[in-house]
Amino acid sequence: MTDLAAFAAEKGVKYFMISFTDLFGGQRAKLVPAQAIADMVDEGAGFAGFATWLDMTPAHPDMLAVPDPSTVIQLPWKPEVAWVAANPVMEGAEVAQAPRNVLRKLVAEAEAEGLRVKTGVEAEFFLLTPEGDKISDPADTAEKPCYDQQAVMRRYDVIAEICDYMLDLGWGPYQNDHEDANGQFEMNWEFDDALVTADRHSFFKFMVKSVAEKHGLRATFMPKPIEGLTGNGCHAHISVWDLDGKTNAFAGDAGGQIGEVGLSEQGGHFLGGIMKHATALAALTNPTVNSYKRINAPRTTSGATWAPNTVTWTGNNRTHMVRVPGPGRFELRLPDGAANPYLLQAAIIAAGLSGLRSKADPGPRHDIDMYAEGHTVTDAPKLPLNLLDAIRAFVSDTGLTDMLGAEFSGSYAKMKQQEWDSFVSHFSHWERENTLDI
Repeated sequence: MTDLAAFAAEKGVKYFMISFTDLFGGQRAKLVPAQAIADMVDEGAGFAGFATWLDMTPAHPDMLAVPDPSTVIQLPWKPEVAWVAANPVMEGAEVAQAPRNVLRKLVAEAEAEGLRVKTGVEAEFFLLTPEGDKISDPADTAEKPCYDQQAVMRRYDVIAEICDYMLDLGWGPYQNDHEDANGQFEMNWEFDDALVTADRHSFFKFMVKSVAEKHGLRATFMPKPIEGLTGNGCHAHISVWDLDGKTNAFAGDAGGQIGEVGLSEQGGHFLGGIMKHATALAALTNPTVNSYKRINAPRTTSGATWAPNTVTWTGNNRTHMVRVPGPGRFELRLPDGAANPYLLQAAIIAAGLSGLRSKADPGPRHDIDMYAEGHTVTDAPKLPLNLLDAIRAFVSDTGLTDMLGAEFSGSYAKMKQQEWDSFVSHFSHWERENTLDI
């Protein structure tokens, strides 16, 4: 385990950001001088949980964020500071609703069954003006801007700086591109254990926003920041291995439609859990009011939303909620940019383990173009139309909520319901435009 005090002395670190992520995906931190880090490792940095998006009151005791030294990252753009992920505790017990703790518990459950879940994410983002009201590059106007060579080079300084940092950190970044919307980009790095991916995903969002600000821009992972354009997805690639990470438990020929795409019986059941719990998963993978403007969007200017609206799976076909691009893994295309990095991974493991335990059947494989022929699929559930539908599906799915933990699930549903209530009580411009003269 990394000795943080020794790390500071060796690397010239003056301050540590002890960081945890709350229920809404907000990253919270205390800036701790290196001279005090040993005490923080033993006792944790103190927070008032109620002051963040956690289900607590002002009367709750101090919540202590205990840093996990194995996660420490020296900020490449400000080397005198290091970031370290933390696990919240209160009165000696882990805070059950804290997202990183939820994920750690599920990782341990999978390991107890001899399984090691590995994932990768495709985190899409827009680069906007500092005010956040328009695309930062006025020349980025192509009708089909995906992979636009000129547009990606006009943002070379930002994208290359971030990629250089990931190379230095040893993440194994392997491609960067201009995405399907004007002003949108995607950067990919190698898959890893689910907790490692969650920590890196969390840091990646922080890094992208920080580097964008350094260049006078604003980065957003908002699911649908620009009307009419493709939204920000966060596709997750999933595989399950034995504990030494050498044998892919998903790879094989289970026979039938599962085996034809290179999945084992275990892979089929894990996929079955994802399909079984999909409508409830949306509350975690698509956690904002804005999320449902992406997964239920009309045709975009590029010609496709690249997002699902129906619970279907397929082979190598991007118009479905899940695609199996090759043997031994599958891609969940449901999550969006607002997904909490830790709850995204927790949701995947919880649903997958549920599927394994119940030997869930993923249902029929559909190899059609869902955007053109989706109306012909009449036996598949539709994804929620809005956040309220997703919350209700989540609360009703006791199989999933039990896997995630009763305390977490209750707190999450309560706070998301409060968010929805706040949204519907807000008077909008649309209401005035459409109702004033009735």
